[in-house]
Amino acid sequence: MYDRTRIAAILAMPMPTVESGVRATVCGWIRSRRDSKAGVSFIDCNDGSSITGLQIVVPATMPGYDELLQRAQLGASIRAEGQVVPSQGRGQAVELQAERVEVLGEVDPELYPIQKQKMSLEHLRSIPHLRARTRTMQAVMRVRSYLALAMHRFFADRGFTYLHTPIITSGDCEGAGEQFRVTTHQTGSSATAAEDFFAREAFLTVSGQLEGETYACGMGEVYTFGPTFRAEHSNTSRHLAEFWMIEPEMPFCDLDEDVELACDFVSALIAGTVRDCADELAVLEKQAPGLTGRLQKQLDAGYARVSYTEAIERLAKAGRAVEWGRDPGTENERFLVEKMFRKPLVVTDFPAGIKAFYMRHNDDGRTVAAMDVLVPGMGELIGGSQREERLDVLEEHMRRSGLDPELYRPYLDLRRFGSVPHAGFGLGFERLLCLVTGMQNVRDVMPYPRTHGHCV
Repeated sequence: MYDRTRIAAILAMPMPTVESGVRATVCGWIRSRRDSKAGVSFIDCNDGSSITGLQIVVPATMPGYDELLQRAQLGASIRAEGQVVPSQGRGQAVELQAERVEVLGEVDPELYPIQKQKMSLEHLRSIPHLRARTRTMQAVMRVRSYLALAMHRFFADRGFTYLHTPIITSGDCEGAGEQFRVTTHQTGSSATAAEDFFAREAFLTVSGQLEGETYACGMGEVYTFGPTFRAEHSNTSRHLAEFWMIEPEMPFCDLDEDVELACDFVSALIAGTVRDCADELAVLEKQAPGLTGRLQKQLDAGYARVSYTEAIERLAKAGRAVEWGRDPGTENERFLVEKMFRKPLVVTDFPAGIKAFYMRHNDDGRTVAAMDVLVPGMGELIGGSQREERLDVLEEHMRRSGLDPELYRPYLDLRRFGSVPHAGFGLGFERLLCLVTGMQNVRDVMPYPRTHGHCV
């Protein structure tokens, strides 16, 4: 019944094929309809297979034309049959001369929340179940799909193994305590953790890193890509309660090699987007003018590198409110990238007190072998480190961080049985998407964003 040709396939047809005569049936949703005084209607139909829709030309002589005008409103779904022909108008190479149009699903134009005129991203966030009908969100989600596939290709080409790490865990990788608890107990229950489903406290994962490390120290280079969860009460444009993380882990690897991989990874994905997603970027340019040029400029600029100490000294000389031993914050990170270095920046060797327990301590006794990759418009995009491979040093730092080493016994076993230097990083996928799509809010690059006080 619904044997159809995707609109993307029709738009890709060579002109000699079209001119030789091609019949097609398309199904999709109406983006716009224009009725001419000459008794012809022009319907812009999109089925999701392409950012560009297909113009369907409907003559007034077609049977049921008057009824169609009443029912074929913006947002309605239709099925159209006819001849694919070279277009006589501007803006498209081909069009469908309709011989029959059937309305599959009607729309009340008074109630439909998507209109032909430009709508704000804030309005679209209020209707996440319908915003996929818009060009902007289709472009974002197509880039999201492209980057996910490009990410897998990048690591596969380098011999990495894709690892599925648990979503339910019993530990806290970051040690910050901002976790969602998993329980079968009813609210208000007095039952103990030992009486719960897993016979201990369990949480939604904040990172797959610790599990990734265990497999890297047995299988070689691995990476994880999956949902992670943070119970932060942050209502900012950079934070989500549920987001996706890319986390590679490499044995026999130090901080310098970790930095090199991180920079190569970001550059490869940006270059691929510029090369392969031109249609999507053209749509997104309307929200973020100059987007493609900025991405190309970032590719051409490469990466600068400084230590945390040098970065703090530079910021202090510029009159910024900073103090050694404290997180410089997003605004200072952006100042470094956008005003001082004017290019992406790698900051390394952070004070141990502001970084996680698993990072390798440097010989100075004050800093750890950590790195952040900062990019224009965003600040921190990647956080990574060389992992602490020395059992005694790791256990001591865990105690100082208030963590019970006994809860991390499998992780510590890596240091007991054949320990090796190793490193890795974590990249928030939604932040990468903001960078390449020009979106200013991570809520606009996640299909269904979950934030503090909001779960629809």
